[in-house]
Amino acid sequence: MRSHRTTARRILFLAAMLGATAGTALAAPMAKAPLHIIFPVVGQAQYTDDFGAPRAGGPHQGIDMMAPKRSPAVAAEAGKVKYWTTSATAGCMLYLYGASKTTYLYIHLNNDLTARNDNRGKCVQGVAYAVKNGARVTAGQQIGYVGDSGDANGGATHLHFEVHPNGGKATDPYPYLQGAQHLLFAAKPGTPFALTLTGTVVSASLSRLAVNVTSSQAFPSGLTQTKLKQTVTLTVPDAAVVQTVTASGVARSVSSVLSAARGQKVVVWTEPAPASLKAQRADDGVLSAALIQLSG
Repeated sequence: MRSHRTTARRILFLAAMLGATAGTALAAPMAKAPLHIIFPVVGQAQYTDDFGAPRAGGPHQGIDMMAPKRSPAVAAEAGKVKYWTTSATAGCMLYLYGASKTTYLYIHLNNDLTARNDNRGKCVQGVAYAVKNGARVTAGQQIGYVGDSGDANGGATHLHFEVHPNGGKATDPYPYLQGAQHLLFAAKPGTPFALTLTGTVVSASLSRLAVNVTSSQAFPSGLTQTKLKQTVTLTVPDAAVVQTVTASGVARSVSSVLSAARGQKVVVWTEPAPASLKAQRADDGVLSAALIQLSG
């Protein structure tokens, strides 16, 4: 297995972008962005650009994304996965060979069977991985679970994420992550889902409702996300129920979503539907409202 360290520093990456020559640089220049990738963790995740940061074994070759244990790790793009289970340092690790010829490494996946750091699990499907070894996956499909295996054992659970353009040496994942599309939920393509979206009204018409979503809850997974700042435009079918809810909690039906005012607080329950990448991204008009409750 290739070493998961590199001496590349961000200044070399910037020099490469500016067209400068750096004969001693070991990191491959960043590939042309396909590469509006899918953000590899669904739910709350925090990270900084720690690529190249000093570590005991050499400069850091990826970026660490802090996230709760067993948070869904999803495919950055469509491709094929391969397990790697023999590294004491990486722990439960997965390669994603992307359709763009970019290879992504997902390291320190889960190896616990309980909420505690029990280390009783193995690098197998259902514990570390969400798909079979060798599976072909779609962009945004869940492929693993965030954990602390390998030399991350006992520390903060996180996903160590690497980007290798054309299967070569690592490059800084930070620009990829900054431009990545975040998903509202993770689900196997074609399986049923529904969402509860909370936020404020941006605009409304007879058949469309745009909401500045601040939190979401997915069913049946129960995944809840908060502190969102995402505008989602939903289709409002004729069968959708629209209500106003008073401060005392009394709900009254109204005739149309046109009663919604910009900035008004709103909760939307979506119609059950089969999961797809467009739905996970909440592309315009893909989600359909079943019940809309407007405050006041």
